[in-house]
Amino acid sequence: MDENLRREIILDNYQEPMNRGLISDDSYLKVNTSSESCIDNLDFMMKIEDGIVKDIRFDGEACAISTSATSIMIRSLIGKKLEDVKEILSNYQKMINEEEYNKEILEELNVYDTICKQPNRKNCALLPSVAVSKMLGELGK
Repeated sequence: MDENLRREIILDNYQEPMNRGLISDDSYLKVNTSSESCIDNLDFMMKIEDGIVKDIRFDGEACAISTSATSIMIRSLIGKKLEDVKEILSNYQKMINEEEYNKEILEELNVYDTICKQPNRKNCALLPSVAVSKMLGELGK
């Protein structure tokens, strides 16, 4: 991916993130997640109906990488069936951790395919996938 396009996508999603702001609705799963290596401390909410992600919201303080990754991930997951969400999360985590993954299903999330060059930023990029994974784990309880 062209580096200028990569920067533009990340910056746009940092400056105007999708679904920033929490709402008062008990039908949402909720989780807080934070980073040990950065200022990131975000609250997430996710609504699932009939096995489909209907909405994801977030708020809190976070760096450009966490905020933009959250925005892009939200856009990538809303409207998806839970099995597709799990596949996207798995492949995204593999990409960040420099493991073999399916690039095709990640679409715009591929902007983070070089984040491994900045190891201290990997946790920032992983934050939204950790949050969604935690919420999905809550479903199984």
